[in-house]
Amino acid sequence: MTGSMRPTGPALAAGLLAAAAATAAATGRANGPATRPATTTTDLLLEAIRREHDMPAIAAAAIRDGRVGAVGAVGERKAGSGVTVTPADRFHIGSCTKAMTATMIARLVQDGLLRWEMTVEQGLPEIARQALPAYRKMTLRHLLTHRAGLIKDWPKSASFRDVHDLPGPPRKQREAFVAMVLRRPPVARPGEEFHYSNAGYTVAAAFAERAADAPWETLMRRLIFEPLGMTSAGFGAMGTPGKIDQPWQHRLAGKKRVPVGPGRLSDNPPAIGPGGTVHCSMGDWAKFVAAHLAGARGEKTPLKLTAETWRQLHTTPPGGNYAMGWAVTERSWGGGRVLTHAGSNTMNFAVVWMAPKRSYAVLAATNQGGEAAAKACDKAAATLIRAFPPVTRRTAQRNADGREEETAEDEYGRDEQVTDRWTTSRITIR
Repeated sequence: MTGSMRPTGPALAAGLLAAAAATAAATGRANGPATRPATTTTDLLLEAIRREHDMPAIAAAAIRDGRVGAVGAVGERKAGSGVTVTPADRFHIGSCTKAMTATMIARLVQDGLLRWEMTVEQGLPEIARQALPAYRKMTLRHLLTHRAGLIKDWPKSASFRDVHDLPGPPRKQREAFVAMVLRRPPVARPGEEFHYSNAGYTVAAAFAERAADAPWETLMRRLIFEPLGMTSAGFGAMGTPGKIDQPWQHRLAGKKRVPVGPGRLSDNPPAIGPGGTVHCSMGDWAKFVAAHLAGARGEKTPLKLTAETWRQLHTTPPGGNYAMGWAVTERSWGGGRVLTHAGSNTMNFAVVWMAPKRSYAVLAATNQGGEAAAKACDKAAATLIRAFPPVTRRTAQRNADGREEETAEDEYGRDEQVTDRWTTSRITIR
């Protein structure tokens, strides 16, 4: 068994690289030259995808046999600037933040500050007194599995700017936001139906903020980022206003690409940050995903969660296919059950696929939103699965004559649609 991130098999590697070179050559004049030479296998593969889908930049990483590798990043921080991205650059991961928020809350549950079945009446008693009666028995588990019956974002009577301009620091903004949301009628009775809700993750984070007496941002740093050494992780738009020191975001106005520099209004409001405003490098995001892979195998991680806590995070409600921050489906390359999520604030896109049975994952992100960005990230994930597939193990089986013989277990499988996402996992925060 090996943790090498080299492509599996010379024929596969040669074929993928030849295809990548051909695609880059065919699209080069239309989409501009590469901003720096793509020298690694990962960069060569990503550069072809970037050109094919006309992205400013794209980054990706693979985790194989529990070890992070195959990290690459190509393209420009700001379209047309000539400033090159690096593997250490920070990308916005949108709703993939939810798994991080859920993991932080899981630590508080494990420490006895919260309970999965804690209700709004118990977790937020002051706000519950003003809430509609339908919400008072809504639980933390309901919130993290999108079964709380809450609206998706914020009330129609409030605008993007209104939510940004809620008074006070982020924690106070979230308190006001939660009170506002819980005064709106539910879309379903809590616990009965799946309704994806960014607002629900803000309510869950408010439980954590009250129990630990600290803002969500502080709890994320203290319980997730610092233990894992995620030094690049932060919140909101990446970089310094007025500079191109990190990837800028890009939105589409018709067919025109518009760069969006960092600033206060360059991301979703902090009030709904727990649902999707984290940014980090691919390497740091991979550390978080690798911890989930290790936890699923019962191994110790810097997050200090028990096997039961990891099980709770990865378990769906009866009849459901969404755990706590993870959509759950099946893929043959993952040995069956896999966990996935996608995220976008409409100016970036990110996706992750995790196969606990294979100790394997891929993740990809780009600094542009839209359908082409989703397709580019999907293709990046699928390409890495083919170039750096899960480790093949050999198993002993009995042949027709009853004799044992070794056979290779195909951990990649033959799925043509390697990362065809669960139908509602292409989740955007706005």
